[in-house]
Amino acid sequence: MSVKNIYRYLYISIFLIFVFWMAFLDTNSFKIHRELNQEVEKLEEQKKALINIIDKDKRSLQQLSDKDSLEHFARENYGHKKEDETIFYIEFEDGLDIK
Repeated sequence: MSVKNIYRYLYISIFLIFVFWMAFLDTNSFKIHRELNQEVEKLEEQKKALINIIDKDKRSLQQLSDKDSLEHFARENYGHKKEDETIFYIEFEDGLDIK
């Protein structure tokens, strides 16, 4: 083997070691980049979900800014009533737990 071939194999082996190091062992390896990209995608999905929740809450707040809709909401969800009013709750037999 000539000296030229020895240097060629030396350069090729150093290059292959470098590629292996950068691909698998370095702190910026492909594996770490893939994990970080997956985490970024997960956080972006979470961000979209939270933005949807915020928009829904903003719409609810807009609807509750009106006195009539606020009264309707309080009656529906919390059983509020007017002073001279009586509320009757009707339960059907299907809704009762009889054992």
